[in-house]
Amino acid sequence: MFDIIDLHFQGQREVIASYLLHGPRGAALVETGPGSTLAALEAGLHARGMEWRDITDVLVTHIHLDHAGAAGAVARLTGARVHVHWVGAPHLADPSRLLASAQRIYGDQMDTLWGEFLPVPAEQIVILHDNDVIDAAGLRLVALDTPGHASHHMAYLLEGVCFTGDIAAARLPGSAHVRLPTPPPDIDIPAWHASVDRLRRLRPDSLNLTHFGPVTGDPLAHLNRVDANLEAMAAFVHERWQAGASTEAMIPEFTTWIAGLAAQDGADDDTIERYEVAVPSYMEVGGLVRYFTKAARSA
Repeated sequence: MFDIIDLHFQGQREVIASYLLHGPRGAALVETGPGSTLAALEAGLHARGMEWRDITDVLVTHIHLDHAGAAGAVARLTGARVHVHWVGAPHLADPSRLLASAQRIYGDQMDTLWGEFLPVPAEQIVILHDNDVIDAAGLRLVALDTPGHASHHMAYLLEGVCFTGDIAAARLPGSAHVRLPTPPPDIDIPAWHASVDRLRRLRPDSLNLTHFGPVTGDPLAHLNRVDANLEAMAAFVHERWQAGASTEAMIPEFTTWIAGLAAQDGADDDTIERYEVAVPSYMEVGGLVRYFTKAARSA
């Protein structure tokens, strides 16, 4: 039904996945990855006997650079329709605000990390709402509005197979460790738990994570760990935030703590390093601090 293309982000294996879906009327991609891994995506297609012209549809779970940064380039190379959450759609057509925000975070690392982010031609964008049914390359997928990691997040369900983006967190092969990507600006912890519960009630046969690969043995146990680890991370940051610690002061302590959790879950040093590439600790802390600060202001 599908292949996993490893995009070898920053030269690391099994950090960002793109899913190649084989349909009766062509092929579709779930996630394009960033512009910096476009060559790896093309190589992955060629390794499977496919060309850009074979791609009829692209589905992005959300518009963050590691998931959709290459969407504009892929759209131009393939002529494919690009399916995206209705909130994120304007930013694919005109990514100027998205890129300006990212530039403030990544500075001179922007090009190295993410490469070029081209606009998606407006006529190729398909705007999605909750429970929309998508015909992608002759396959029937259901779009699931799943906020929490981002307000513009969709998961996609294909006959019991769920492509989860970041809402089901990150879990790298070779480890049971589940790590929550909590970057700024719009983390919403209650919404995240509600989205996880929605997936739990659907009882999918597998969860296919962008970071990285399928969870097939016990998807419900994985979702339970997403909930538990989100709460543990939030509690760690909230305690220090309440005590007046700065974000900069929290980051080293959090990095050591989360690496220890990964080690307890069977991750070796190489896997812990790749978790930091996939889900940087400073972004986790920054997103949670922003969440708690916003919540306090609106209380």
